[in-house]
Amino acid sequence: MQRIVLASSNPGKLKEFSALLADSGLDVIPQTSLGISDADETGLTFVENALLKARHAAQASGLPALADDSGLCVDHLHGAPGLYSARYSGGHGDAAANNAKLLRELDGVPTDQRGAFFICVLVLLQHADDPAPLIAEARWHGRILTEGRGTGGFGYNPVFLPEGYEQSVAEMDDALKNRLSHRGQALVKLHERLRERHHA
Repeated sequence: MQRIVLASSNPGKLKEFSALLADSGLDVIPQTSLGISDADETGLTFVENALLKARHAAQASGLPALADDSGLCVDHLHGAPGLYSARYSGGHGDAAANNAKLLRELDGVPTDQRGAFFICVLVLLQHADDPAPLIAEARWHGRILTEGRGTGGFGYNPVFLPEGYEQSVAEMDDALKNRLSHRGQALVKLHERLRERHHA
Protein backbone atom coordinates (compact mmCIF):
# COMPACT_ATOMS: atom_id res chain seq x y z
CA MET A 1 0.00 0.00 0.00
CA GLN A 2 1.48 3.34 -1.04
CA ARG A 3 1.95 5.84 1.77
CA ILE A 4 1.20 9.43 0.89
CA VAL A 5 1.07 12.55 3.01
CA LEU A 6 -2.07 14.69 2.87
CA ALA A 7 -1.04 18.34 2.79
CA SER A 8 -3.83 19.78 4.93
CA SER A 9 -4.39 20.66 8.57
CA ASN A 10 -8.09 21.48 8.10
CA PRO A 11 -10.10 19.02 10.27
CA GLY A 12 -13.16 19.24 7.99
CA LYS A 13 -11.09 18.40 4.91
CA LEU A 14 -9.23 15.60 6.72
CA LYS A 15 -12.56 13.99 7.67
CA GLU A 16 -13.81 14.24 4.06
CA PHE A 17 -10.58 12.89 2.60
CA SER A 18 -10.42 9.93 4.96
CA ALA A 19 -13.97 8.95 3.88
CA LEU A 20 -13.25 9.57 0.18
CA LEU A 21 -9.93 7.68 0.21
CA ALA A 22 -11.08 4.79 2.42
CA ASP A 23 -10.94 2.18 -0.36
CA SER A 24 -8.30 3.82 -2.57
CA GLY A 25 -5.46 1.48 -1.65
CA LEU A 26 -3.50 4.48 -0.37
CA ASP A 27 -2.22 4.81 3.17
CA VAL A 28 -2.92 8.49 3.78
CA ILE A 29 -1.08 10.28 6.58
CA PRO A 30 -2.16 13.82 7.52
CA GLN A 31 0.79 16.22 7.53
CA THR A 32 -0.10 17.30 11.08
CA SER A 33 0.77 13.81 12.39
CA LEU A 34 4.28 14.28 10.94
CA GLY A 35 4.65 17.73 12.51
CA ILE A 36 4.54 19.49 9.13
CA SER A 37 3.22 23.05 9.17
CA ASP A 38 0.97 24.61 6.54
CA ALA A 39 2.69 25.98 3.44
CA ASP A 40 2.50 29.69 2.64
CA GLU A 41 -0.25 30.04 0.05
CA THR A 42 1.33 32.70 -2.12
CA GLY A 43 -0.10 31.53 -5.45
CA LEU A 44 -2.62 33.54 -7.45
CA THR A 45 -4.64 30.49 -8.55
CA PHE A 46 -5.97 27.32 -6.94
CA VAL A 47 -3.54 25.23 -9.02
CA GLU A 48 -0.51 27.21 -7.84
CA ASN A 49 -1.55 26.96 -4.19
CA ALA A 50 -2.19 23.20 -4.41
CA LEU A 51 1.26 22.73 -5.97
CA LEU A 52 2.90 24.83 -3.23
CA LYS A 53 1.18 22.77 -0.51
CA ALA A 54 2.06 19.41 -2.10
CA ARG A 55 5.69 20.37 -2.69
CA HIS A 56 6.06 21.65 0.88
CA ALA A 57 4.65 18.41 2.35
CA ALA A 58 6.68 16.17 0.01
CA GLN A 59 9.90 18.03 0.85
CA ALA A 60 9.30 17.87 4.59
CA SER A 61 8.20 14.20 4.64
CA GLY A 62 10.15 12.56 1.82
CA LEU A 63 6.84 10.93 0.80
CA PRO A 64 4.52 11.47 -2.16
CA ALA A 65 2.06 14.24 -1.29
CA LEU A 66 -1.57 14.98 -2.11
CA ALA A 67 -2.80 18.55 -1.73
CA ASP A 68 -6.07 20.24 -2.45
CA ASP A 69 -6.83 23.88 -2.87
CA SER A 70 -10.48 24.70 -2.96
CA GLY A 71 -12.86 27.56 -2.53
CA LEU A 72 -16.16 29.16 -3.36
CA CYS A 73 -16.49 31.47 -6.37
CA VAL A 74 -19.62 33.66 -6.55
CA ASP A 75 -20.61 35.06 -9.94
CA HIS A 76 -22.05 38.33 -8.61
CA LEU A 77 -18.82 38.99 -6.67
CA HIS A 78 -16.60 38.36 -9.74
CA GLY A 79 -15.34 35.06 -8.32
CA ALA A 80 -14.89 36.18 -4.70
CA PRO A 81 -14.26 34.89 -2.05
CA GLY A 82 -12.23 32.56 -4.32
CA LEU A 83 -8.68 32.00 -3.11
CA TYR A 84 -9.51 33.79 0.12
CA SER A 85 -12.53 31.61 0.98
CA ALA A 86 -11.09 30.42 4.32
CA ARG A 87 -10.16 33.92 5.45
CA TYR A 88 -12.86 35.98 3.73
CA SER A 89 -13.90 37.75 6.93
CA GLY A 90 -10.33 38.35 8.11
CA GLY A 91 -9.71 35.47 10.53
CA HIS A 92 -8.65 32.10 9.08
CA GLY A 93 -11.34 29.42 9.06
CA ASP A 94 -14.08 31.36 10.90
CA ALA A 95 -16.96 29.82 8.97
CA ALA A 96 -19.75 31.69 10.77
CA ALA A 97 -18.13 35.08 10.11
CA ASN A 98 -17.33 34.14 6.50
CA ASN A 99 -20.92 33.07 5.84
CA ALA A 100 -22.29 36.22 7.51
CA LYS A 101 -20.05 38.42 5.34
CA LEU A 102 -21.05 36.56 2.16
CA LEU A 103 -24.77 36.92 2.94
CA ARG A 104 -24.24 40.66 3.65
CA GLU A 105 -22.42 41.11 0.32
CA LEU A 106 -25.35 39.46 -1.49
CA ASP A 107 -28.10 41.19 0.49
CA GLY A 108 -30.93 42.08 -1.91
CA VAL A 109 -29.35 40.27 -4.89
CA PRO A 110 -32.12 38.29 -6.68
CA THR A 111 -32.06 34.49 -6.80
CA ASP A 112 -31.14 34.28 -10.49
CA GLN A 113 -27.99 36.34 -9.84
CA ARG A 114 -26.77 34.29 -6.87
CA GLY A 115 -25.00 31.63 -8.97
CA ALA A 116 -21.80 30.17 -7.51
CA PHE A 117 -19.55 27.16 -7.68
CA PHE A 118 -17.20 25.32 -5.38
CA ILE A 119 -13.91 24.42 -7.05
CA CYS A 120 -11.35 21.84 -5.96
CA VAL A 121 -7.93 21.37 -7.52
CA LEU A 122 -6.01 18.27 -6.42
CA VAL A 123 -2.30 17.81 -6.99
CA LEU A 124 -0.39 14.58 -6.42
CA LEU A 125 3.42 14.77 -6.44
CA GLN A 126 5.51 11.60 -6.32
CA HIS A 127 8.36 13.62 -4.75
CA ALA A 128 9.19 17.29 -4.15
CA ASP A 129 10.90 17.69 -7.54
CA ASP A 130 8.30 15.77 -9.55
CA PRO A 131 8.14 17.62 -12.91
CA ALA A 132 4.88 15.92 -13.96
CA PRO A 133 2.35 16.19 -11.14
CA LEU A 134 -1.06 14.60 -11.52
CA ILE A 135 -3.63 17.40 -11.42
CA ALA A 136 -7.42 17.00 -11.24
CA GLU A 137 -10.03 19.74 -11.03
CA ALA A 138 -13.78 19.70 -10.44
CA ARG A 139 -16.51 22.28 -9.94
CA TRP A 140 -19.83 21.97 -8.12
CA HIS A 141 -22.40 24.48 -9.34
CA GLY A 142 -25.29 25.93 -7.40
CA ARG A 143 -26.37 29.19 -5.82
CA ILE A 144 -26.11 31.05 -2.55
CA LEU A 145 -29.15 30.95 -0.26
CA THR A 146 -30.38 34.04 1.60
CA GLU A 147 -29.71 32.36 4.96
CA GLY A 148 -27.79 29.36 6.26
CA ARG A 149 -29.58 26.00 6.55
CA GLY A 150 -28.42 22.78 8.21
CA THR A 151 -25.58 21.87 10.56
CA GLY A 152 -23.52 19.32 8.62
CA GLY A 153 -20.20 19.80 6.89
CA PHE A 154 -18.06 22.89 7.30
CA GLY A 155 -17.20 26.18 5.64
CA TYR A 156 -19.84 27.56 3.27
CA ASN A 157 -21.95 24.38 3.23
CA PRO A 158 -24.99 25.94 5.01
CA VAL A 159 -25.42 28.72 2.41
CA PHE A 160 -24.73 26.69 -0.77
CA LEU A 161 -27.66 25.09 -2.61
CA PRO A 162 -26.37 22.65 -5.26
CA GLU A 163 -27.99 22.67 -8.71
CA GLY A 164 -30.88 20.21 -8.90
CA TYR A 165 -31.26 19.81 -5.12
CA GLU A 166 -33.58 21.26 -2.50
CA GLN A 167 -31.14 20.76 0.39
CA SER A 168 -28.20 22.93 1.28
CA VAL A 169 -24.91 21.02 1.46
CA ALA A 170 -25.11 21.24 5.27
CA GLU A 171 -28.48 19.42 5.16
CA MET A 172 -27.14 16.50 3.09
CA ASP A 173 -25.85 13.28 4.58
CA ASP A 174 -22.12 12.73 4.20
CA ALA A 175 -22.43 9.92 1.64
CA LEU A 176 -24.49 12.04 -0.77
CA LYS A 177 -22.32 15.11 -0.24
CA ASN A 178 -19.10 13.16 -0.84
CA ARG A 179 -20.50 11.70 -4.06
CA LEU A 180 -21.60 15.07 -5.46
CA SER A 181 -19.01 17.43 -4.08
CA HIS A 182 -16.19 19.19 -5.91
CA ARG A 183 -13.70 17.25 -3.74
CA GLY A 184 -15.39 13.90 -4.41
CA GLN A 185 -15.51 14.56 -8.17
CA ALA A 186 -11.89 15.71 -8.29
CA LEU A 187 -10.79 12.54 -6.48
CA VAL A 188 -12.65 10.38 -9.01
CA LYS A 189 -10.71 12.16 -11.77
CA LEU A 190 -7.45 11.75 -9.89
CA HIS A 191 -8.07 7.98 -9.56
CA GLU A 192 -8.60 7.82 -13.35
CA ARG A 193 -5.30 9.64 -13.92
CA LEU A 194 -3.51 7.25 -11.56
CA ARG A 195 -4.94 4.26 -13.42
CA GLU A 196 -3.88 5.75 -16.78
CA ARG A 197 -0.36 6.32 -15.45
CA HIS A 198 -0.09 2.72 -14.24
CA HIS A 199 -1.29 1.36 -17.59
CA ALA A 200 0.86 3.70 -19.68
